[in-house]
Amino acid sequence: MPDAIFADPRLAAVYDALEGERADLKAYLDIADELGAGRVLDVGCGTGCLALLLAGTGREVVGVDPAAASLAIARSKEGADRVAWVLGDASTVPAVGMDLAVMTGNVAQVFLTDDDWARTLQGVHAALRPGGHLVFETRRPERRIWEEWAAGFGRSTYDIPGIGSVEQSSEVTDVSPPFVSFRGTYTFQSDGAVITSKSTLRFRSRHEVEESLAAHGFHVRDVREAPDRRGLEFVFLAQR
Repeated sequence: MPDAIFADPRLAAVYDALEGERADLKAYLDIADELGAGRVLDVGCGTGCLALLLAGTGREVVGVDPAAASLAIARSKEGADRVAWVLGDASTVPAVGMDLAVMTGNVAQVFLTDDDWARTLQGVHAALRPGGHLVFETRRPERRIWEEWAAGFGRSTYDIPGIGSVEQSSEVTDVSPPFVSFRGTYTFQSDGAVITSKSTLRFRSRHEVEESLAAHGFHVRDVREAPDRRGLEFVFLAQR
């Protein structure tokens, strides 16, 4: 089941405001240009920010996500009719000959078991045309970003148009490498509603990711820095 931050309708409605400006998305647009990708699959598209940017450049875009609430937000946005929205995961998408598949926002880390990760890679592989690419980022475990989270998490208040004041508090709840769990609590000042979202991420090493890609029919062409998080993440560019 998707985390509440994506699956709860009230949290999905404020997710974009809480997340702030997505400085990571331009890099994916640039990579789509670099690869000449005209047909793009956005795996874990969430509220559709990248899918809509890609579609706005004239590309054919499919956005897939298991959280119906997030997809409802995506479908409500301007230009949403230019994207084919699919409720499900990578294994739900038919073999449609895409040029490029992307996973942003560290989506690759939400697949906690080897089986879940394998099914995702198999689904993406089937959706891509021969020679198509998969591009995604994942946090570098050796940088131990969860220590910064534990020190920096706290309370923040957001004034969201049409919704009002929302207070967010976050905390790391468990560190059992390669798994790190954290919890966000959201208080809506308009009616006092409190919603909690619990999340766990898996931190895979570069070697582990490269091995898994090779095992599922991908050749790693490049491993890059994330422009907005230098030294903190790997960006994998793999080819079917």
